[in-house]
Amino acid sequence: MRIDLFLWYTRIFKSRTIASNACKKGHVKIEAKSIKPSFDVFNGSSFSVKKKQILYNFHILDLPSSRVGAKIVDLYLKDLTPKSENEKKEILNKYKNNFKYESKPSKKERRDINEFLNE
Repeated sequence: MRIDLFLWYTRIFKSRTIASNACKKGHVKIEAKSIKPSFDVFNGSSFSVKKKQILYNFHILDLPSSRVGAKIVDLYLKDLTPKSENEKKEILNKYKNNFKYESKPSKKERRDINEFLNE
């Protein structure tokens, strides 16, 4: 099965196009090597996905035949993400909504916000 299709089937990305673009940009890696969207994955493979500044690690348990529901993703995928990355995610979420303005942010303030969130 293609890696972009697997990422979409297991709900790591919202669409197959986004999964394919992430592979092309080098955000999906197997054994520290960037892979193409057409790379074939099998049971027992491990891969990492960089998404919103967080490096997730996964292990494939089984290959689904179609897109699966969010409740049963654990049957096909095991999350091996270290605690340090989960802590980083919590910190980002904590400070994400910390920008409170009385009115609409100016163009400069909006650029500062976007720069902070996209680092």
